[in-house]
Amino acid sequence: MHPMLNIAVRAARKAGNLIAKNYETPDAVETSQKGSNDFVTNIDREAERLIIEVIRKSYPKHSIVTEESGELAGEDKDVQWVIDPLDGTTNFIKRFPHFSVSIAVRIKGRTEVAVVYDPMRNELFTAARGQGAQLNGYRLRGSTARDLDGTILATGFPFKAKQHSVPFMNVVTKLFTQCADFRRTGSAALDLAYVAAGRTDGYFEIGLKPWDFAAGELLVREAGGLVTDFTGGHGYLSSGNIVAGNPRVVRAVLASMRDELSEALKR
Repeated sequence: MHPMLNIAVRAARKAGNLIAKNYETPDAVETSQKGSNDFVTNIDREAERLIIEVIRKSYPKHSIVTEESGELAGEDKDVQWVIDPLDGTTNFIKRFPHFSVSIAVRIKGRTEVAVVYDPMRNELFTAARGQGAQLNGYRLRGSTARDLDGTILATGFPFKAKQHSVPFMNVVTKLFTQCADFRRTGSAALDLAYVAAGRTDGYFEIGLKPWDFAAGELLVREAGGLVTDFTGGHGYLSSGNIVAGNPRVVRAVLASMRDELSEALKR
C-alpha cells in the first residue's frame, strides 16, 4: 500500500467516526451559513482538525488544501493534500444518512492517492495511481454500458449557481429521453465513487470545487472510467464542470449536452 494512502485512510476513518457519532446526537451540532444555500457545522471543522492532525503527525511539511480552512502552505509545495472533511453537509444537517469524507494527495499537480469514506455504511473507497480502485479491499470496475439506453445517471442540481438552472434542466430533459433514470443524492465525492463501483453508469455536475472531486476523479479513472469537462476537455480542474463514466457513456452524455450548453458552461 502507498504509505500516504495508509495515512489518508487513517485520517478518513477518524473523521468518519466523529461524524457518525455526532449524527446520533443532533443537539451537539451547531450550524452556520457560509453562502447561498451553503452551510458549515462545528462537525465539519472538528473533522477537518482531526484529519490535519493525522497528516501533520506523519508529514509535517506537506501543504494542505481544505474546504473550511483554505490553503495551509507547507515547506513542501510539491505535495498537496486536498480535503473535504464532510461532503454532503446539508444531508448531515437534515439527518439524511448520505455523506462522506474525501481525501486526495496530489504530487506535483497529479493525484496519486484517493480515499472517499462513507461512515454510515462503513464503505471505504480507495485508489492509488496505477494500482486500481477498491471498495473495502475489493477491486472496482465501472459500468460496462455501451450507450445511454437503460443507464442510471447521477447528477447534482446547481444550487449555488442557479443562473445555470435553465441550461442544466435542458440537459437533464434531453438525457432523460435517452437514459433509464436519474439519481441525486447530495455528495459529489460519493457520486464519483459510485460511478467507480458501477452503481451508477455516469455522473455530471456544474461548478464543483477541487475538494469535491479530487479523490473521486482518481477512483473513476482507476476503475477504468473517464473524467472530462462539458466539452470533453480538462477544464473541470478550474470550472468544476464534470462528466464521469466509462468512455462510451461519457461520449454519449457529451453529445447530448453539446447543443444545450451556454457559453459559460463550455469552460
